Amino acid sequence: MSNRAERRAQAKSAQQEGRGPYARGSMKSRRGVVDESSLQDKARRLANGDNGEWKPSGHHDVTYSTAVNPNLNDAKLSHKPRSVKQWFRFVSWTLIVLSAIAFLVVMWIPNLPMWAIVTISAVFIVGVLSLFFVGGSYKENPRLDSYGTAV
Repeated sequence: MSNRAERRAQAKSAQQEGRGPYARGSMKSRRGVVDESSLQDKARRLANGDNGEWKPSGHHDVTYSTAVNPNLNDAKLSHKPRSVKQWFRFVSWTLIVLSAIAFLVVMWIPNLPMWAIVTISAVFIVGVLSLFFVGGSYKENPRLDSYGTAV
């Protein structure tokens, strides 16, 4: 084992030759390291049938104008309730919104009877619980893309 003076001399000569501790070849390279995101990208490319490394392209699935400003006249996004289940869903959301507004109003009314507060809270709870029964599946949601991400 070399002593301190020899180690300093070796470090000084290495710096003069351009092989310092931070020289290009002395640090460990991350070139061969695979991280999770690259593995997911590779799996996605293989599932699509693409080979090789990913190259960026100018292709967009959704245009910017429709993603930011959806057309509300589109039949998929907004339509009148047609079935009984959709009417119950509409009524559930109406109960939730009206009871939430009523609860905010009740907070500033002094000396309100307890039965009124309990009734408003019960209507809110019924509205929320009814959504579990009349809510649609994620497959019926037009605001999701093919990966299940909200648009």
